[in-house]
Amino acid sequence: MTRDQEIRAALSEWRAQADERVARLERSLAALQEARRGSSDDDEHDPEGVTLSGEWSMLSGLLGSAREDAALAEDAFRRLEQGEYGICAACGEPIPAGQLEVRPARERCVACTP
Repeated sequence: MTRDQEIRAALSEWRAQADERVARLERSLAALQEARRGSSDDDEHDPEGVTLSGEWSMLSGLLGSAREDAALAEDAFRRLEQGEYGICAACGEPIPAGQLEVRPARERCVACTP
């Protein structure tokens, strides 16, 4: 397998995992929304309300993160096509291979990551 094929395979796996997380979290949010239908919107006085609101917030945050990972994978495919994959967007230096193995869609080296 060529280096380009290895990168594409890693990015495809990263994207597939992100897509699976998005689908799972969307199902969880839909189930939670269904569970909230019969409950009060008064979280302060409803013993279940705080729990449901907290869970909603957590799932929404995780869903946003999963969607961001999917978008990062798409951007990494674009950078690969343009010959920019593996180059830090901030400092212009090559991103170490170990960092790309951990996070294939990485666009910045660890030193330039805020």
